[in-house]
Amino acid sequence: MISGKSALRAGALAVAVVVADQATKSLVRHNVRIGSSDGIFPGVQLVHVHNRGVAFGLFVNGGVLLVMIGVAAVSALLIFFATHSRRPLVWLPTGLLLGGATGNLIDRAREGSVTDFVKLPHFPAFNVADMAITFGVLVLIYVLEGPPRKGADG
Repeated sequence: MISGKSALRAGALAVAVVVADQATKSLVRHNVRIGSSDGIFPGVQLVHVHNRGVAFGLFVNGGVLLVMIGVAAVSALLIFFATHSRRPLVWLPTGLLLGGATGNLIDRAREGSVTDFVKLPHFPAFNVADMAITFGVLVLIYVLEGPPRKGADG
């Protein structure tokens, strides 16, 4: 049985991530030239690139297949959430992952590519949705593994 409170939290977080992601991408699309690069902090560049692949530009010509894989991943996440909604904090990675995946799927469906705009040295450009997905995976590992136990070996 799905916890209503947990579902509400996950949904609200997912919506917040999608809004932040789409708003920042819109600002970049309308105010930053494609291919440009401007330093905003030491080691951080504001860029405007379109990623037609997935993470790190893999599967550039994936097209509809990438959208289908994204929809399948979101479906699997929702099934996981439905079966684990009473686990403490499970709403947090669910909301982050759902919002991040949805933000990038919106771009793929609308533009055929994802707008990326943050560039760190020796790392591919990324966006708010990518950040949410990355933190979502880290928090999911924490939720599944649990907090460190006092006195535990290892």
